[in-house]
Amino acid sequence: MKKIVVFTGSGISAESGLKTFRDSDGLWENYRIEDVATPLAWHRDRSMVLEFYNQRRKQVLDAMPNAAHLALASLEQKFDVQIITQNIDDLHERAGSSKVLHLHGEIRKARSSVDPSLIYDVAGWELKEGDKCERGSQLRPHIVWFGELVPELNRAASLVSMADIFIVIGTSLLVYPAAGLLEYAGEASQKYFVDPKATGIANHSYTIIRENAATGIPELVRTLLKEAS
Repeated sequence: MKKIVVFTGSGISAESGLKTFRDSDGLWENYRIEDVATPLAWHRDRSMVLEFYNQRRKQVLDAMPNAAHLALASLEQKFDVQIITQNIDDLHERAGSSKVLHLHGEIRKARSSVDPSLIYDVAGWELKEGDKCERGSQLRPHIVWFGELVPELNRAASLVSMADIFIVIGTSLLVYPAAGLLEYAGEASQKYFVDPKATGIANHSYTIIRENAATGIPELVRTLLKEAS
């Protein structure tokens, strides 16, 4: 069974109505990134950071997987599929994808402020002041903030290097180190880049599909499933 590795960015979630921090000149839902998505922001105004992510979590719970998420899940009929995503929502999982690696964390989880290995599901949409881990520390959003290391990066690079087919979807390729994953795709692998702008690909071995994810991915998936029959 061929291995497909899919690398998704904010473009696929945007089509489910979830805004990204690049939508408005570096603002995310009218907040400056420095005020809500850095370790310094957490230490400076914990209440504001918690409230910001509570609202993001609420939006994710209201959102639904779109045609691109559902099409990717259907690839598991014929392929060994691994999703690597920069997105913090759970739309891939809700669409039915069974193997999803979140590079930048998961909005529906919280973790200990003192022990990153202590991770908990968030019931509902609200994480509050006073919600603590088993060691008595305030729980924080399970998100990789700007300025923090990306703990799953090496694992992701290894997965990309083993792909027979590598699909990149809806990413600006401006956020490093995640964007550097493209360098690990093998020369012999089939490579696709699905994005209406499709900029930042210097390697011409990629087949470019200049479509939004919800349009381009179902078409690509139909082709791949047909070829695998």
